[in-house]
Amino acid sequence: MRPFAPLTITGGRLLTGSGEAQSGAIRCEGDRIVAVGDIAASDGDRTLDAKGKLVMPGIIDLGVFEIDKPAFHFGGITRAALMPDQNPPLDYPARVRFAASFGKPDFWVHPVAAATRGLEGNELPELGLMREAGARAVSSGRKWIGDSGVMLRVLQYAAMLGLPFIAHAEDAGLSGGSVATDGETATRLGLASAPAEAEALAVARDIALAEMAGAHLHIRQVTTAAALDLVRAAKARGARVTCGVTPAHFMLSDIAVNGFLTFARLSPPLRAESDRQAVRAALADGTIDVIASGHDPRGPEDKRLPFADAAPGMAGAETLLPLTLGLVRDGVIDMPRMVDLLCVNPAKILGVPAGRLEAGLEADIAVIDPDRPWIVDSDRMQAQAGNTPFDKQPVQGRTIALFKGGLELKP
Repeated sequence: MRPFAPLTITGGRLLTGSGEAQSGAIRCEGDRIVAVGDIAASDGDRTLDAKGKLVMPGIIDLGVFEIDKPAFHFGGITRAALMPDQNPPLDYPARVRFAASFGKPDFWVHPVAAATRGLEGNELPELGLMREAGARAVSSGRKWIGDSGVMLRVLQYAAMLGLPFIAHAEDAGLSGGSVATDGETATRLGLASAPAEAEALAVARDIALAEMAGAHLHIRQVTTAAALDLVRAAKARGARVTCGVTPAHFMLSDIAVNGFLTFARLSPPLRAESDRQAVRAALADGTIDVIASGHDPRGPEDKRLPFADAAPGMAGAETLLPLTLGLVRDGVIDMPRMVDLLCVNPAKILGVPAGRLEAGLEADIAVIDPDRPWIVDSDRMQAQAGNTPFDKQPVQGRTIALFKGGLELKP
């Protein structure tokens, strides 16, 4: 790649990942940040006047199912952890190595290794070799490992290798075959449903096993009040437990599936309004560590089907930032907390030197207009498919400039 001139971004409000926004500038040489604060551009620098807009680290999307660079760039995302649910699964070192190199130079993929061969919940793969090939975590993907003995062995290996385990929290014995959460909506629509407690049971078991193994457990989505209470209690006693959520579960309740709307067919399914409010409270009090997009673009062949037959998932990369900014406008979180949820904490969990604006780190930088209005349109999205439950919803917040390692991208 041809070298490019140093970059200086001036006139912005810097959200560095270390506190409140402050006026200042940021200067980059090559692919690295070299100075942040009260600095000026040098002769020959490329310059960008942020004109008072927010300058923050590139978003790190913890747990996507497809590498979809146009959608990620639109959303201000410069890195993503790719879940192992690929075809074929990421259960061999060569597949992990290929995934790790797939997006460069304008996007970095951090592969998540499959916890078991074929994600079938039985035989363990070569986790050590996959770590050497670039895996940053281990996961059961969309599935829950029902055999506690297998789960404990995976957690022990992950702890030994220094890798977090990313868990899907639904007890398959209760949730198998369900497409909705028990309640009035599922009953009225005649949908196969499972009790919300299926999540709490899975969370309780996985936390117990992780504590036995001394492993770092990251629960990719925690969406119910009961499960959030378990995470809160585990953190209070010092367990190495973190958790995340996607915007769908703090924006929508199960009534969004009325009319059998398959864009709202998600995994885990949408919950009761009381659970949605519990998620928002957990975002406010620090129980939830990460907001991720869960980006999973699905075309008509997967979504234009009867609700029970439609594939779960949503295209979330483009709406991740504006919907999280909605929490700021609602007073649920503040701007520094937003950067923690989208950038700082995902980088810590994956163990990558990113997620902040500080000298020495790679120049992954997003310039954000938090007030720019736009309307989500499933027919005009940058994603490979526009399966969003937020279709035609007005939102605020857009990435207006994006840099990956100092390389300017088109958001």
